[in-house]
Amino acid sequence: MASTNHLSPGLSTRCVHAGTLPDACAGGVNSPLYTSTAYAYPGPANENIYQRYFNTPNQQAVADKLAALEGAEAGLVFSSGMAAISTLLLTFLQPGDHAVFMKGLYGGTHALIQDFLARQQVRISWADTPDAFARELKENTKLLYIESPSNPLLRCIDIAAVARLAHSKGILSVIDNTFATPINQQPFKLGIDLCLHSATKYLNGHSDLNAGIVVASDKHIRRLRACATNLGGMLDAEVCARLERGLKTLAIRVERHNANALHLARHLASLPAVARVYYPGLESSPDHTVASAQMAGFGGMLGVELAEAARVPQVLLRLRIAKPALSLGGVETLVCVPAHTSHCNLSPQQREQVGISDGLIRISVGIEDSDDLLEDFDQAIGS
Repeated sequence: MASTNHLSPGLSTRCVHAGTLPDACAGGVNSPLYTSTAYAYPGPANENIYQRYFNTPNQQAVADKLAALEGAEAGLVFSSGMAAISTLLLTFLQPGDHAVFMKGLYGGTHALIQDFLARQQVRISWADTPDAFARELKENTKLLYIESPSNPLLRCIDIAAVARLAHSKGILSVIDNTFATPINQQPFKLGIDLCLHSATKYLNGHSDLNAGIVVASDKHIRRLRACATNLGGMLDAEVCARLERGLKTLAIRVERHNANALHLARHLASLPAVARVYYPGLESSPDHTVASAQMAGFGGMLGVELAEAARVPQVLLRLRIAKPALSLGGVETLVCVPAHTSHCNLSPQQREQVGISDGLIRISVGIEDSDDLLEDFDQAIGS
């Protein structure tokens, strides 16, 4: 990392400078792009360099930058968020083990747990509070997995309490920090062991690549790398370089996402056509107190429950600035209906159990002018 005038550079400084590779050839300020898939051996420190070994220069630059942002020792960059999640679970859970997962996880994660881990003979329990996690513990429990804020209902759990519980029993704790980003939330300071992101979202921020990242201690990353090498979910150099560029503006983008989302959430909550707004920054949120204690900002995601579910298609068609589209975390405002997108693989009964209704619209609030967004949703939703 580039030298600074003090020992602990701020998050914006780390976004710009951490992990940047020196350009010995031309002295450029950006990391050089290493497109080779073949490297001389033995490499530095007698380590063979190969993309599937997750140790090429551009892969390492991204991993080092996010590790610096999260306050972790090391990281590993993957081809998608789901590649990161699946590799992590396959690394740290074996047949016969038991794991407790937070209720209301991202639909892709939920499907992976239900369909794949069950076939691997991993026993699964679900919980929604630290006390509920404690009640589900068994002698063979190896891992506690949370997502805070959750997708798409923005539920927040006491991260430090879950971490303390895990440590007291010698169990690994894992968090999906995608919605919060390291700018808004620092899970390692709260005691979490492994932190993961779908880097497709806020970390890149421009809706033009797919990636995932896990950061943790050197010990955990070495174990994860051994499994990842066999599974092969690595990221190529050119995408790594674009992700590194996106990360440089993460802090300033998240600041604007936070402000716009809070402004929009408060406004939508006042509309008669809106039954409920899910956003931890609202004082009416059941998780406002815990979110305020562990988050520096409340993020750019919110959920809106329309009073009449039948009006959802009409609202999507009327939007002029916000775009109905999959994914989230980009500079543009995107909307989707979780029942038809992120949670479409769940049965209607499963969606009902986790609170995903047909009238729920998920909004990824972008960095446009706030007043323009309010006007757009006003004319689309009406009274």
